[in-house]
Amino acid sequence: MGQRSNVPLPTDPYRLTVVLVGVSHPGNLGAVCRGMLNHGFDRLRLVNPQCTIDDEARSRAKHAGIILDDVSVHSTLEDAVSDTTLVVGTSGKRELGRKTVFRHFLYPWDLAARLEHGEGHIALVFGEEGKGLSHEDLARCDMLATLPTWEGYPIANLSHAVTLFLYELHRMRVHTRQGRDAALPDVVPLHVRNDPGLRKAFRESIEQFAAVLPGLDERRMSIRQALIRQAAKGGASDDELTRLLGAYLDATTALQRVAGDEAWLKQRRRRLPLRDEES
Repeated sequence: MGQRSNVPLPTDPYRLTVVLVGVSHPGNLGAVCRGMLNHGFDRLRLVNPQCTIDDEARSRAKHAGIILDDVSVHSTLEDAVSDTTLVVGTSGKRELGRKTVFRHFLYPWDLAARLEHGEGHIALVFGEEGKGLSHEDLARCDMLATLPTWEGYPIANLSHAVTLFLYELHRMRVHTRQGRDAALPDVVPLHVRNDPGLRKAFRESIEQFAAVLPGLDERRMSIRQALIRQAAKGGASDDELTRLLGAYLDATTALQRVAGDEAWLKQRRRRLPLRDEES
């Protein structure tokens, strides 16, 4: 259930490789792999890892164990990024005062916007759990990025940090290419689409439903307005409007049946065209 093998990995103008320096917990390593594949990335390099790829790592990786099969191990950060064109270091240590001269951070969404139209091979580097990247390793990076974590507890778990960064990169893909890329199928619509004819038919179904309700005209009018406004505020999709329209027609028909309105029953459902002929 966790993998759809017929969906290709997304492609980008750039190539992204995740680099973990000194990773020490196999569970975190596996969770990083799962977060990577969840967001369509599969290139991973380890620098001086302090753990092995054991059963725990594979168990946490689930279907992303294929990343562990292809991981490369390096003794130094320099070696791990030697074939890259841009090195982005990450850190949750956001010092104040004079130390900020060494740390000019981007947020993940800024990084995603810059990479979306870039090219080359990008290394996204993360440090060891509990320590992060050293000052020396951060100095070797071309850009620095940080998560918008709360300053009272800014350091995130390694696997969480990797996943959050990659989420933002993948989010940019979805916003710009969903439905136009085989790797990004239009399963969940990005925008609510309301066909003009369907909107008109939906409003008419509410008006007809409200018109047959018992009580004073004022009550019927207030119910009509409330139902129309509630649907608009909820941002209903075309599919949702269609289902609600059918429910209102059924409810109106039931009320008309009780009232003995034979004319309505004969014309049931055909009174509301689903598409505006002029649209």
